[in-house]
Amino acid sequence: MRFVTLLLLCCTLGAKAQTIVSHAFGDAHNPAVIFMHGGPGSNAINFETTTAAKLAAQGFYVITYDRRGEGRSVDAKAAYTFQQSYDDLNNLYKQYNVKRATLIGFSFGGIVATGYAAKYPAQVRALVLVSALVDLQETYKTIIASCKKIYTSNNNTAGLKDLTALEKLDRSSIEFRRGCFKQASKNGFFATPNRTPAAQAIYKQLDADTLYQHYANLNNDTPANEFWKHEKYSTINNLPVLAKIVKQGVPVFAMYGMDDGLYSPGQIDALKAVIGVNHVLYFRDAAHYLYNDQQVHFLGGMLVFLSY
Repeated sequence: MRFVTLLLLCCTLGAKAQTIVSHAFGDAHNPAVIFMHGGPGSNAINFETTTAAKLAAQGFYVITYDRRGEGRSVDAKAAYTFQQSYDDLNNLYKQYNVKRATLIGFSFGGIVATGYAAKYPAQVRALVLVSALVDLQETYKTIIASCKKIYTSNNNTAGLKDLTALEKLDRSSIEFRRGCFKQASKNGFFATPNRTPAAQAIYKQLDADTLYQHYANLNNDTPANEFWKHEKYSTINNLPVLAKIVKQGVPVFAMYGMDDGLYSPGQIDALKAVIGVNHVLYFRDAAHYLYNDQQVHFLGGMLVFLSY
């Protein structure tokens, strides 16, 4: 059963209440799982449309939401800080009467989820990183190295010239971050070239979803720019933070796709060294949106992880 709720969350500075859009799937008596979308500037519609109800059917109470000022949670006065994101998540816990939850941190949502788990470990049953950004500078290095290999192989002098210009930028800047992800998109690093028939059916469903397409085609750089301005997240390396979370007694798990061009095998090995080899699943024929690319394996992985 699916419930749609508009959460009225009051700003901590006493401003007018703002609206954050959230959805809940399944029985509220089941263990709570909160999905934290990517971005900044994205939304939870993809996961809601394709996967949330199926995860709930496995015995979980699945909650999704769009962060303040992103997607459907329009707020012209959003602060775009991690602390505001944590405060909003705390209010989400209260709204749904959740004491402890498993957090699924997808992509940039993994950064927010990791920070929350480190600050509020008593409220986190487990942290599951899905295609999550961990060491940002290593991701940028991976993107550039992979693009350079492609352009060199294809004798693409224009592409190599673009990379040379990109590498001259301040690596902590928003311009460098934007340029790296532009190169990743240009070279198809977010999609697997080997979609299974099941994955093809899921993406066909998304292609026909007018709500998803509407928000997917919106160009809004404000969240990325503002989060960078306040948090300078391009230099974040969360491996030490994850080690701290594990020591605090919160189990950390991860799922990545082998075709995700944002992460090298070396990055996956570094993560395994921190959270445990058996806590990481690395899927073939899956890229960034692995819960679509290998949905059955994603759902099975969640069951395995949360049975620990």
